[in-house]
Amino acid sequence: MARVFLIVLDSVGIGGGPDAARYGDEGSDTLGHIAEACTAGVGDREGLRGGPLALPNLTRLGLGLAAEGASGRIPPGLEPSGPVVGAYGHGIETAPGKDTPSGHWEIAGAPVTEEWGYFPDRVPAFPTALTQTLIERGELPGILGDCHAAGIPIVECLGAEHVRTGKPICYTSADSVFQIAAHEETFGLDRLYELCRIAREICDPYRIGRVIARPFLGSEESGFRRTANRKDFATQPPGETLLDRLSERGRVVVSVGKIGDIFAHRATGREIKAAGNIACLDAALAAFRTLPEGGLVFLNLVDFDTEYGHRRDAPGYAAELERFDARVPEIHAVLAEGDVCIVTADHGNDPTWPGTEHTREQVPVLAFGPGLSARSLGRRETFADIGASIARHLDVGELGRGTSWW
Repeated sequence: MARVFLIVLDSVGIGGGPDAARYGDEGSDTLGHIAEACTAGVGDREGLRGGPLALPNLTRLGLGLAAEGASGRIPPGLEPSGPVVGAYGHGIETAPGKDTPSGHWEIAGAPVTEEWGYFPDRVPAFPTALTQTLIERGELPGILGDCHAAGIPIVECLGAEHVRTGKPICYTSADSVFQIAAHEETFGLDRLYELCRIAREICDPYRIGRVIARPFLGSEESGFRRTANRKDFATQPPGETLLDRLSERGRVVVSVGKIGDIFAHRATGREIKAAGNIACLDAALAAFRTLPEGGLVFLNLVDFDTEYGHRRDAPGYAAELERFDARVPEIHAVLAEGDVCIVTADHGNDPTWPGTEHTREQVPVLAFGPGLSARSLGRRETFADIGASIARHLDVGELGRGTSWW
């Protein structure tokens, strides 16, 4: 019996999806545009990185060829210089939207079939009934924000008033989210989490995918900074997932990073939280080394999205991709005969694209392991093909959606 290491590079899209125009994202290409920026020198930053995007290990796994399948071109610097050693393809999302839960749930075999609810881009953004109920049940003096906003600027703008008044900062985005930012010390981290649990219940009738706690520290004098204690309160996946099936069969699941939050802690097994991509990958590698046969380590690397995509930081995004690429040999080293590692993404977040939101993109599908032959997986018509392939590889039966490539 084999094991699987599933890695989601959060937001590393490789070209607009067939329906990208519907989302205003036609022409978006997270990986391709980062590579172009690096080649043009826009992706350089003194003391961080410089020159063309260099991802030799991912390129050997077929990343450049997967991008070519999605966008019709190989990003500069990602042309294979030798034989490819993995199976590679590109996946298309069928779920409406371009958010994190939809992408992950579809990867796990449970695509969203109905539209999410969204808050309008106006002030106030939230229905009066929702706001008043939150204030009353949360025993709040009121709220700040009540608008569409990017997380860092709104905290910088309203952080001091929040500390002074005790009113939490509530905001949303183009995603189906209700976000609450509050100071860890003056408001309290546990109180913020409890307020988000209340908001989760209140948001359910509006079909809002996630309520997100956005804690921060600092002062008006020193500036405010978000901490690693973010917590997502997601609604339940819409159907049976790969994780449910593995749990039913008594298999070991280890969820690293924000996977537990994304799946509302349903069948997520042992959950490991760590701050940052490096720490999360370290924890996942350690977990995989002792993973019993038939088990799954499911890892999300969120920094690509939160630290670089949303901040429209192409040089930082490029450097983070290169840092991950340098760790690929360590991933190879933990795989035993029969094991498979799959590297993919959940959506795009093109740092060269207007605005600060996710982009509707196709994602890479890279599969490798000892004895796995190199071949093209082609165009996968749903992310659910990933879950179906893992279910087949781990011999837990067919899932309801997706087609295995094995």
